[in-house]
Amino acid sequence: MGDIYVTGHRNPDTDSIVAAIAYANLQNAMGDRSYKAIRLGSVNDETARLLKRFGADAPPLVKNLRTQVADLDYDHTPALDRTVPLDLAWRTMRDNEVSVVPIVNDDGTLFGMLSAGDIASYDMQTIMQNRVENVPLFNLLSVLEGTLVNELNCAATDISGELYIALPQNFEDPALVRPDTVLICGDQPEIIEKAIASGVRCLIICRANMRKEWAEAGSGICVISTPLSARRVSRIIYQALPVERIVMKKDIVAFHLSDYIDDVREIMLKSRYRSYPVLNSAGKVVGTISRFHLLRPRRKQVVLVDHNEAAQSVPALDQVEILEIIDHHRLADIQTTAPIRVRNEPVGSTNTILTAMYQERGIMPAPKIAGLMAGAILSDTVMFKSPTCTKRDVAMAERLARIAGVTIDEIGRELYAAGSMDGKSAEELFRSDYKQFHIAEQNIGVSQITCVDADHLLGRRDEFLTLMNKLKDKQEYDLVMLMITDVLQEGSHIFYVGSDDTIRQAFSKEPKDHYLFLKGVMSRKKQIIPMLTALWG
Repeated sequence: MGDIYVTGHRNPDTDSIVAAIAYANLQNAMGDRSYKAIRLGSVNDETARLLKRFGADAPPLVKNLRTQVADLDYDHTPALDRTVPLDLAWRTMRDNEVSVVPIVNDDGTLFGMLSAGDIASYDMQTIMQNRVENVPLFNLLSVLEGTLVNELNCAATDISGELYIALPQNFEDPALVRPDTVLICGDQPEIIEKAIASGVRCLIICRANMRKEWAEAGSGICVISTPLSARRVSRIIYQALPVERIVMKKDIVAFHLSDYIDDVREIMLKSRYRSYPVLNSAGKVVGTISRFHLLRPRRKQVVLVDHNEAAQSVPALDQVEILEIIDHHRLADIQTTAPIRVRNEPVGSTNTILTAMYQERGIMPAPKIAGLMAGAILSDTVMFKSPTCTKRDVAMAERLARIAGVTIDEIGRELYAAGSMDGKSAEELFRSDYKQFHIAEQNIGVSQITCVDADHLLGRRDEFLTLMNKLKDKQEYDLVMLMITDVLQEGSHIFYVGSDDTIRQAFSKEPKDHYLFLKGVMSRKKQIIPMLTALWG
């Protein structure tokens, strides 16, 4: 079984990043070590400071979880060296019930592909020929199950010559004693001795008792003994040829473990090969893949935390298997093909729910994890000032802070450190906590920046509006908003691009120059989105 990925939403905030870490840690503590926290976007400054404060690393970035070749149950077909004989290749195909095997170089990289059809085609060609060229001696001995009779004298490394079978009536045939002859004979001492004396290239003795003097044959001749019949030898000798001589090497279509099956499918539709080699990142062959492997791919398994909206989730969400959702937002549009566990509670932070899950399972989070979770609750509830904050959020955050050995105020100062946004571009700030929503056929994007002094951000009004206009045009949004939430003022400055009437009707306040201030509005989830939802019905 592969890894189970735990991830928050795109453009993750502190609650999203920490929730992924905390849930994976909970499952691992219970003995299931396959859960891995990941993230779909970059870590914002606030989250980075919190992670650094408690000595934790950010989860690895994963751009998408599309199904890849590595997720398929591809065939782990043996990859044969280019020097092996055709006989071994054929037996490998037969024993493994495959019709194609990869042929590799010494370092394991792909040399070519050999099919049963290639072997059959070559075998048919041998019917019209009676000559072998440069067949390695080791290959020949292996295929014939033979032994080298004159092993101490033979200097040959490969065999070439015209094939002849010695028959009694052909005793005087001069071909039997030519130097360029590979002679196959039975228990025929006179012919054997005559061939050795004449210096034939290779003498293959079938099912005969060996004589001592035959082992003393000179270095220019190979004397081989085999338990096979002469008829069998005359056919199988061609199978001693190295596979590199007939293997297909040009225009090979190969796939890597990292390739996406959507791309693989398109390529396969344009080719007619029965099987394709699979390569790892080093270019070495690890198996083969065929069309039927794509019929029922094994999808990556995912647990979603801090979101349940497709537009905010993993790209190509339809290609993953969702196992569980843990969230504190409204129920949105994610659909599954089978029942799953869903835990959705009206609290201010996903980490509040996760703290309860730790308690229910009787597991005390480590001080580092507890500190992160307390910080995430403070972040998502804006230091308990957001209308989404509940008494449970406060109680859980305080309990976690005690486990971590810190105070709520210490964590708060770390989260909202002054000057933390200096030097950031407008786009970096806007993207740090940005979410997309689809409400009643309306597409909107809402970003939120939380700070303790909004003045320096308000001074960058033109930068933000220019960016938002570009985003609206590119993504064809109906409305794009930026919330600059001031913790001290306990309200949000709103910049927007879109319909003035929409803003006026939704918030019952007159906007001016794409701006308004909403006193007491601290939450995108519980105040901004519900107002727009009520307006659009």
